[in-house]
Amino acid sequence: MPRFAANLSMLYNELDFLDRFAAAAADGFTAVEYLFPYAYAPEELAARLQANGLQQVLFNAPPGDWDGGERGLACISGREAEFADGITQALRYAQALNCPRVHVMAGKVPEGMSPELARTTYVANLKAAAPRAAAAGVNLLIEPINQRDMPGFFLSWQAQAHELIAEIGADNVKVQMDLYHAQIMEGDLAMKIRQYLPTGRVGHIQIAGVPERHEPDVGEIHHPYLFALLDELGFDGWIGCEYRPRRGAVPRGTGEGLGWIRPWLPAKG
Repeated sequence: MPRFAANLSMLYNELDFLDRFAAAAADGFTAVEYLFPYAYAPEELAARLQANGLQQVLFNAPPGDWDGGERGLACISGREAEFADGITQALRYAQALNCPRVHVMAGKVPEGMSPELARTTYVANLKAAAPRAAAAGVNLLIEPINQRDMPGFFLSWQAQAHELIAEIGADNVKVQMDLYHAQIMEGDLAMKIRQYLPTGRVGHIQIAGVPERHEPDVGEIHHPYLFALLDELGFDGWIGCEYRPRRGAVPRGTGEGLGWIRPWLPAKG
């Protein structure tokens, strides 16, 4: 039986961020994820989780200058100290929120930096961060992101991610397998799931419709088949709902587009 987490950076964005926790719980979600918690005190977020009976299952480490277009620091030579400071901040939040997973964005390879230097920097940063996270009981996740949405991103392929995992060599560094990104870059999702899930190196899954990144019942992926496959293979992690709700002429609430997930969520009271 798949377990779903609402991504509060994308879902319920008709509401202020702190009000999205209650909305997700009211729709039957028992877990949430989002991009970044750092605009809020960890105590405030922890209170929202507790008040609504929610688990925090994932968030991202600081990405650098997000508004300036940066999408992570892990592969960027010369930014190692900033990367390490970001891991410190992320682990502090993870402990306050009882969150067992932190996604470490790889970053875009800067102009003029060789792929070899980017890889060496990336591996060294993750090797240094992994024992710190392990001491806090946290898994670090790496995510291949498609080149259409994020041109120049260092990490874009499932095989690449698993090769890096092997080189990093830490049990608590795992792959965040986003089926939206994987479909755009390489497709053949069922076989990719069959290939990589049994390795024990897939720590989290995310979904969205392809190509528009709307609800998973719209687009070219037949998600119920994949959910059944995940059950068949014994996946016991969380599936993050990281999609943008469709909008008509008049904005509608996220809950109106949740028909696809109703068979797996508790009935609304």
